[in-house]
Amino acid sequence: MELLSALSLGELALSFSRVPLFPVFDLSYFIVSILYLKYEPGAVELSRHHPMASWLCAMLHCFGSYILADLLLGEPVIDYFSNNSSILLASAVWYLIFFCPLDLFYKCVCFLPVKLIFVAMKEVVRVRKIAVGIHHAHHHYHHGWFVMIATGWVKGSGVTLMSNLEQLFRGVWKPETNEILHMSFPTKASLYGAILFTLQQTRWLPVSKASLIFIFTMFMVSCKVFLTATHSHSSPFDVLEAYICPVLFGSASGGDHHHNNHGGSQGGSGPGSPHSPLPTKSKEELSEGSRKKKTKKAD
Repeated sequence: MELLSALSLGELALSFSRVPLFPVFDLSYFIVSILYLKYEPGAVELSRHHPMASWLCAMLHCFGSYILADLLLGEPVIDYFSNNSSILLASAVWYLIFFCPLDLFYKCVCFLPVKLIFVAMKEVVRVRKIAVGIHHAHHHYHHGWFVMIATGWVKGSGVTLMSNLEQLFRGVWKPETNEILHMSFPTKASLYGAILFTLQQTRWLPVSKASLIFIFTMFMVSCKVFLTATHSHSSPFDVLEAYICPVLFGSASGGDHHHNNHGGSQGGSGPGSPHSPLPTKSKEELSEGSRKKKTKKAD
C-alpha cells in the first residue's frame, strides 16, 4: 500500500504527470532562462556586438542540462539539437528578448505577475526533467545509484553547473562564481530531488512516480515563486542546513575566524585592526623616515 494513498492524490497526480510540456511549458522555460541571461552584466552589449556568441549562450541556458546529461551518459552531446522545434522556439525567444523594438517583449515578460507564472511553469519542467533523467540513467545503470543521482541533478540544474563555460562564451572568467562552491536554491533542490527520485526508482521510497512528481513540483513552484516575488536569494534549506551541517561536517567558525584575521592583516589599515602591524607601529615614536619605509612595505 502506498504511503500517499490516503491523500487521494493518485488520479490528480497521474493526470498532472501526463500534461505535455511542449510548447507551453517549454516556452516558459526558455523565457525565464533567457531572461536570466539578459540580467548578466554585459549580456546586452554582447548581443549587439557578437550576436552569435549571445545566441550560443542562450542555447546553453536553454539546453545545458541536456548537453551535460548526454556527456555523463556517453551519448552524442549535440543530439538534442536535432529537435528543430525546440531550437527554433528558443531562438525566437532569444531574438524577441534581445532585439524586439522598444524592448516590448522584455517589458511584458518582466512584469512581475506575468513573470511569476513563467517561473512556476519553469519549475514544472525542471521536476519533469529530473524524473526523466533518472529514468533514462536507470536503463543504462540499473544499480548505479550515484549515476542516477548525478544525471537527475544535472538535468535539473545543468545550466548553473555549466555557468563557467557559458561565461567563457561571453568573454568572462570568474572561477569564484562556481556553482559547486556557492549552490543556489535550484541547484540544491535539484540534488535533493534527484536523491528522492532515485529512491523511488529503486523501490526504496513507497510512493508512485506520479505522486512524487506532483508533490515535489508543488514544493518547487511555491518556493521559487515566493523567492522571485520577494526578490530573495536565500534558500528554504538554510535553516535545516544550519543545524545539520555542523553536526555532520563540524563547525566552520574556526575557519571563518582565521579567514577574518587573515583578511584583517592584509587590508587592516584602519585603527580598529588589532592584527595590523602598521597602526601599532605608528603609535610608537618613530622618525619620519622610518614611517615612510613602513608604509611602503605595507603597501
